[in-house]
Amino acid sequence: MDNTWAAAIMGLGLLVFSPAGCAHTGAPARHPTQASEPRPPVAPEGEAISHGPRNLKLVALTFDACSTHAHGKFDARVIQTLVDMRVPATLFLGGKWMRDQPAAVRRVAGLPQFELGVHADLHPHLTRVSDTRVREELERAQHTLKTLTGRHAALFRPPFGEYNRDTIRLAADLGLTTVEYDLPSGDPDPNIGARRLADYVARSARNGSIIVMHMNGRGWHTAQALPEIVTRLRERGFTLVTVGQLAALNRAQARAATPAPPRP
Repeated sequence: MDNTWAAAIMGLGLLVFSPAGCAHTGAPARHPTQASEPRPPVAPEGEAISHGPRNLKLVALTFDACSTHAHGKFDARVIQTLVDMRVPATLFLGGKWMRDQPAAVRRVAGLPQFELGVHADLHPHLTRVSDTRVREELERAQHTLKTLTGRHAALFRPPFGEYNRDTIRLAADLGLTTVEYDLPSGDPDPNIGARRLADYVARSARNGSIIVMHMNGRGWHTAQALPEIVTRLRERGFTLVTVGQLAALNRAQARAATPAPPRP
């Protein structure tokens, strides 16, 4: 990684885990349930984050967890692998899923390597419902996360990856940045085995990629493939970070590229 931008990550006070197992941070870590945790700026209206800087060897692993009518499931093997391999990740949690799995939510909230976002409440197609329903979905998911963990999400991933300008605007009104991805793993397909899944993700990742997988049992072979995915990404020279870190670097690079106003 370029030393300038590596230093930028550290200067932001964001947690980075090295493959060797050492945690480094440029500022004392806040307790994950601390109510005064600062919230990063929301992306400009009309924008969704789908990747980080393309000039840095950074990738973010993200995991969705949702449930609709059936009781939400939790694949604890995914989280245990991330813990064992000291991998930071961003987890997008649906409101109903959190109510179905409160112990799992509290567990991941207590681990500083995980960044938590929301994934609506009941996983509807948000582009097909009213503005009022969109607000209700986001507010209820936020309320559930706050109730269970004391944390307030700054990031939101729309169900099915479907969004429009109204979705982004309504999320921004609630202090949420909309997050997409540029590398769908395909893990909800039961016909994609662990080896094929690991090979596809490891080969397809590029600088700044945001990779989406699942931790609610919808990733049929995710837990089996994850150790190889992490190992091969690191072998390719990638540093694994959170979406929040990629977003912060996007903003830093945008500011650096903006010409300074002329002096009077």
